[in-house]
Parts: sequence; C-alpha cells; structure tokens
Amino acid sequence: MSGRYLGRRVVQATVTIAAIVLLNFVLFRLMPGSPERVLFRNPNLSADGVEAVRARWGLDKPLIPDQLVAFVSSTVQGDLGYSFKFRGQPVTEVIADKIGPTVLLVGLGEVISAIVGIGLGAYAGWRRGGIVDRLGSTVSLILYSMPYFVIGMPLIIIFAAGLGWFPTSGMQTIGGGERPFLESLGDLASHLALPLATVSLGLIGQYSILMRSSIIETRTEDYVTTARAKGLPDGRILWSHAFPNAMLPMITLVAINFGYVIAGAITAEIVFSWPGLGTLTIAALSARDYPVLQGIFLLLAISVVLANLVADLLYGFFDPRVRA
Repeated sequence: MSGRYLGRRVVQATVTIAAIVLLNFVLFRLMPGSPERVLFRNPNLSADGVEAVRARWGLDKPLIPDQLVAFVSSTVQGDLGYSFKFRGQPVTEVIADKIGPTVLLVGLGEVISAIVGIGLGAYAGWRRGGIVDRLGSTVSLILYSMPYFVIGMPLIIIFAAGLGWFPTSGMQTIGGGERPFLESLGDLASHLALPLATVSLGLIGQYSILMRSSIIETRTEDYVTTARAKGLPDGRILWSHAFPNAMLPMITLVAINFGYVIAGAITAEIVFSWPGLGTLTIAALSARDYPVLQGIFLLLAISVVLANLVADLLYGFFDPRVRA
C-alpha cells in the first residue's frame, strides 16, 4: 500500500471528523431548550444567580467565534462538558460507564452474526437453488426486515416469561452482592443470552444476503472456471478462490457495522433494560441532557468515520485496483 493512498484516506477522515465537530456544535444549539431552563427549575435561584452561571459557562459570550472556539478547544482536549441529568458529572465519565456493556452486547453480536451470516450466505450462493439457499434466503430476508424489538419480544415471552430459562432484563441479578467469579460470570451470561441472540439474529440477515449475492457473481468469473477445469473439488474452489474475492464487498459492511457498535442497538437495549449507550441516549433525550447527547453523537460519528477508514485501508490492501 502506497504512502500516498494512505495519506489521502487519513486526510479525508480528518476533514470529515472536523466537519462533524462543527456540526455537533451547531446542531445542538438549534434544538429547543437551554441550560438556564434547567436552572429555572430551582425556585430559589435568583436572576443574578442565573447570570453568574451563564458567565461561568461562557454562555453570555457571542456564539461565533467565542463559544465556537471554546467548544472546539475543549473537544480536542477531551472535555465534553458536564451532564445536567447526572448532577454535574463529566460527560466523558457518564459515557465511559456505559461503553463496556454496549461493546460487550453489540460487539459479540457483530462477531457471531458476521461468522454465521457470511458462512450461510457463501454456502447458499454456491449451492444456488438448493434447499439451503431457499430456506436460508427466506429466513435472512425475514430477519433483515425485522427491527430488534420485534425479534426481542418473542424471545422474552418464550424463553424468559414462558420457560423461565433466562432473566427478562438487566445485566446482573439485583441484590446478588459479592459472589465467586464463576458464579458472577454465569449470571452475566444468563442475562446476556437473550439480548445477544436478538442482536445477532437482527444482523445475520444482511450479511447472508450480501454474501450470497457476491458469491453468485464470482461463480461466473474466469478464475472459477479455470479452477473447475483443473478438476479442483467444489469445496476448495469455494473457500480458496471464490470466497476471498467475494469478501471484498463485505469489508465495508462489516467495518461500518463495527463502527455502530459504539452507538449500540438502542431498541435492543431498551427492550432488555441493558445498561448501555442506547439506554443512556433515551435517558438523556427525556431529560434534554444536551451535553451527554453531544458526546454520544460525537462518539458515534467518529467511530463510523474511523471504521470506514479501516475499510478503505483494507480495500487498498486486498484489491490493488482501488489504489489507482
């Protein structure tokens, strides 16, 4: 991979992130509400007190350039402000507390769905018209069209409320106290099972559909015809010749979906009361906690840009034509 190609992609990602920071500043200042409205909920706070707080936060200064420069400077330094809802706790700490559960849930879901979906799609495309293709494509289309909460609710009704195999919500048993490591791990696994199944099933469909289409296209390529003429077995042709080339379109989809791991599956987290960024987003929206929403938006946007950068670099590594 040439340094010119790498430098061009890095510059594009840097410019995009800079534009996101500016959009983050403008977008949330166009929304209704303001910090002083939160202060007005305190009946004992005088007008002078409100003005003093506005001065301390720099809200009495012009929006551009003073507030903009202060915002960009603080963002670059990692200072995203303080939460209204969480009693002045730094936004970075509020978000950091929720990243772990989201990455655990959606990250594992991405890995499982990518492995199963890509494998299913590759086999279905190679055996086009077979029972695996017809059944797998039908199930994939159904799963792809269903939002997370539609998948999650039947799982709760059947496996939690009906059979009682798994908990209905949360990340751990309330009041469990200090327990041995293996017992705590088992408790976490039981709470994780249904949300993880929901996220994985919701993502398998799109991976399977795209991989099937890509495999079908590669079946007509010259190198596949040549491999067949040499007498190579179908399994080797599929996994050694067709599969690596069919994976190229999957790189972007997998990388961008991994970027969305930071945002989390909001609906899945709400259905199962999973304490991640999705639940935090809903709580911040309800309280109009704009600093927290700004932080989540910035984190999501940057993670998607970086994931797209990784996809571009992988494309350049696996396919030299992209670097031209």
